[in-house]
Amino acid sequence: MEKKKKQAIEIVNRKARFHYHFIDTLEAGLILTGTEIKSIRTGAVNLADAYCTFRKGELYIRSLYIKEYDFGTLANHEPRRTRKLLLRRTELRKLEKRVKEKGFTIVPYRLYLSERGIAKIEIALAQGKKSFDKRETIKEKDQKRDLDRIRKIK
Repeated sequence: MEKKKKQAIEIVNRKARFHYHFIDTLEAGLILTGTEIKSIRTGAVNLADAYCTFRKGELYIRSLYIKEYDFGTLANHEPRRTRKLLLRRTELRKLEKRVKEKGFTIVPYRLYLSERGIAKIEIALAQGKKSFDKRETIKEKDQKRDLDRIRKIK
C-alpha cells in the first residue's frame, strides 16, 4: 500500500518583497492552539497585514489572520489574536537592537509546515523601500517578463 504524500503548506507574503529590502531572514516557531494548527493545515492563513513587535524583550506577531477552524467548538481561537514567536535569546537581542535603529522593521514573510509538521514562520529584518526603488523593481520585473516571452517564442 502506498503512503499518502503530505501536501506542503506554504503561505508567502509577496507584497513584502515589493515594499521592503530584506537585510536578514530568520526562522521562528509559533505558539499556537490546536484549532489554529488545524486551520493552518487547510491553508486558511493570510500574512498580508501581519507585523512583528517587541514586548518585554519577547517578539510577538500581530494581526496574522488564521481562519477559525470549521469543525471547532466553542473553544475555537480568535482569528487575529497576538501570537508569541519563539527565537533564541541572542537572536532576539540582535533584532531588538536593529529595530531600534531608524528605518528597520521585522516583516513576517513566509509561513510553512516543517518536515515534522511543525508550523514555522520566516521573518525578515527589513528596511522600507522608497518610491523610486519600487519603480526600479517594477521595471526589472517587466524586463524579465519580456525576455521570457522572447525566449518562449524562439
